[in-house]
Amino acid sequence: MNDSARFIWLDGTLLNADEATVPVMNASLHYGLAIFEGIRCYESAGGPAVFRLREHMERLVASAHVIGFRSLPCDVDGLVVAARQVVRANELTSCYIRPVIYLGEGGWNMTIDAGVPHVAIGARPWTDFLPEDSVTRGIRANVSSFTRHHPNIAMTKAKVAGNYTNSVLARTESLRLGFDEAIMLDPQGYVAECTGENLFLVRHGGLLSPPTATTLEGITRDSLLSLASRLGLATHERQVTRDQLYLADEVFMCGTAAEVVPVREIDHRTIGKGVAGPVTRALQSEFRAVIDGHHPLSRAWLDPIDGGLPATVANDRHDHPAEIGYGHGV
Repeated sequence: MNDSARFIWLDGTLLNADEATVPVMNASLHYGLAIFEGIRCYESAGGPAVFRLREHMERLVASAHVIGFRSLPCDVDGLVVAARQVVRANELTSCYIRPVIYLGEGGWNMTIDAGVPHVAIGARPWTDFLPEDSVTRGIRANVSSFTRHHPNIAMTKAKVAGNYTNSVLARTESLRLGFDEAIMLDPQGYVAECTGENLFLVRHGGLLSPPTATTLEGITRDSLLSLASRLGLATHERQVTRDQLYLADEVFMCGTAAEVVPVREIDHRTIGKGVAGPVTRALQSEFRAVIDGHHPLSRAWLDPIDGGLPATVANDRHDHPAEIGYGHGV
């Protein structure tokens, strides 16, 4: 067990990390029959607070429903309380929370109904997922040789452990080729997402996002769409071709671990000016204000571990599209 977490919540009980174990002969380990979430806790103005905790736990339960679990030992409310309990017990502030639902006591006959679902929640101190300067300098990406899942082969709306073999293969290939991340195409050849992040393009001042038919409906993606609307940015969801990536004014990816990261190069082609563009920077600033507790949306999106957010938050400094320097439309 990772020694960064002293306590793990397992089926309603906090256990010492070395006691919260799963047998090697476990169907979820062998067949990928597990559901998980990745959730961030931030050191905000009001103390440690989890970003959109309830939405993440709702998606966890929804993923279990999609994959076919018929009953769970706890509900969303219980999971929200348990996540806070884990952070407090481990005396963490800025950290990464990992809830997982796995199958035990059966499942060897290749059916979920033959096992018993268990729920565990762990947490560890936060460490950067991408290179340290990626937020400002941007990253280099390539279009992967691996195709994103067909929606009728793997349930793309569920965070199923087995689905992520696809991501691991793609990202390992990219890193071995000298890139920082992989961009994956859907089975039709259109842009889908990265290995663990959603993708956005900026053209003529508007935001363009691939549809979610073959991708995970990212909570960070949803957050950025709300923030873009507050900035007066036009947003469009439609199919994106590989060459449209190369022609974009800006490209950035977003996710729980990555937050908002510009992509400065794709397939050895410079994107825009090769640095974070004005729309990317504006959304980075908005998102940072939210997680720091200084944004009007902080109260709605941050779930404090103890206490609450400040009674007042900073003025909405960025609600002025003119500051971005772009008009509307794609």
